Amino acid sequence: MALYGERGYENTTVAAIAERAGLTERTFFRHFADKREVLFSGAAALQDLLVGAITDAPRSATPLEAAAMALRAAGELFEQGRAGSVQRQRVIDANPELQEREVIKLAGLAAALAEALRRRGVKDPAASLTGEAAIAVFRIAFERWVAESNRKRLPRLIDDALSALKTVAGG
Repeated sequence: MALYGERGYENTTVAAIAERAGLTERTFFRHFADKREVLFSGAAALQDLLVGAITDAPRSATPLEAAAMALRAAGELFEQGRAGSVQRQRVIDANPELQEREVIKLAGLAAALAEALRRRGVKDPAASLTGEAAIAVFRIAFERWVAESNRKRLPRLIDDALSALKTVAGG
């Protein structure tokens, strides 16, 4: 992250990353497919957290309530590393290739949430709509959270975005 901040994503090489980390390039490639994956390596753990929270939600929870529980759990996790999240997002915002990768990651998360909801018995289109809406809520809250002017915790911003969604949806 420091190298991306110092040199920019385009001017940071795998060799430089490996050197800064005290590794060989070969060791780097044992952990990451390429330099972009350094920024996205936590996607699988985030997906597991979100899906697990939906799975563990009370049976009485509506699809949106279950998804909200998952988003809040992710929000609490992200709170532990706000500075790193802000730095990561700045790198992504400055590079169209990384922005595209971020969109793909978010689409995968929406699909995973929808599948977790289907396993709870939620039929489509409700499962797919809830998964997509939940990721939209998370994205909006996250964008507000990493803003320099922000003073709110991410779970609170998630709740704010959920409230706005309910207002827009008429519920």
